[in-house]
Amino acid sequence: MMSIIIIAESAAAMTDTPAPVYDVVPTAQMASMSGLDFVRKMFAGELPEPPIMENVGPFDCTAEAGAVVLHSVPGFRHYNPIGSVHGGYAAILLDSAMGLAVHSALPAGSGYTTLEFKISFIRGMTKDSGIVRTEGKVLNVGRRAATAEARIIDAQGRLLAHATTTCLVFEIPKAA
Repeated sequence: MMSIIIIAESAAAMTDTPAPVYDVVPTAQMASMSGLDFVRKMFAGELPEPPIMENVGPFDCTAEAGAVVLHSVPGFRHYNPIGSVHGGYAAILLDSAMGLAVHSALPAGSGYTTLEFKISFIRGMTKDSGIVRTEGKVLNVGRRAATAEARIIDAQGRLLAHATTTCLVFEIPKAA
C-alpha cells in the first residue's frame, strides 16, 4: 500500500493545485456559465468537485468542448470481496467522464442527467495498477439527448474498461 500512497502524493505534487474541496455547486451558479467553463473551473479548483469524486481522487483533469480526461490511482480501499478493484470504481470514472464530456458541450442554462450507461470490463485493476487515464468523448449532442463514450487505459496503454451513455439534455429552470 505504501507504493500507492507515494504515487498519489507524486500525482498531487505534479498538479501544483491545492487539495480539492468537495461540495455541490448551486444550480443557478452552474446555469450561469457554459458547460465547458463550468467543467474547467471545477478542474481548476475554482468550483468544488462533487462529493462522489472524493472516492476516486481524480487529478490532472482536462476539458475541451466535448472531451474530458481524468487521471486516478486505484487503491486497496477500492477492493471488492474477491481481491480486486470493485467495478464501481470504474463506473464512477466512466460515468463521470461521459457526463462531464456532455456537460462541456452544453450552452449556459442547459443541464443533463444520465438516462442509461453500459460498461464493458476488459481487464481487472488492483492496487498495483498505478495511474489510470479515463477519457470521455461526446458522440452527439442534440436538443433533448446526448450520447458519449469513455475508456479507462492503464500506464501501459492497455484498455481496462469502456462504456457508452445516453443523457437527457434539458433547460435549467430560471427559478433554480
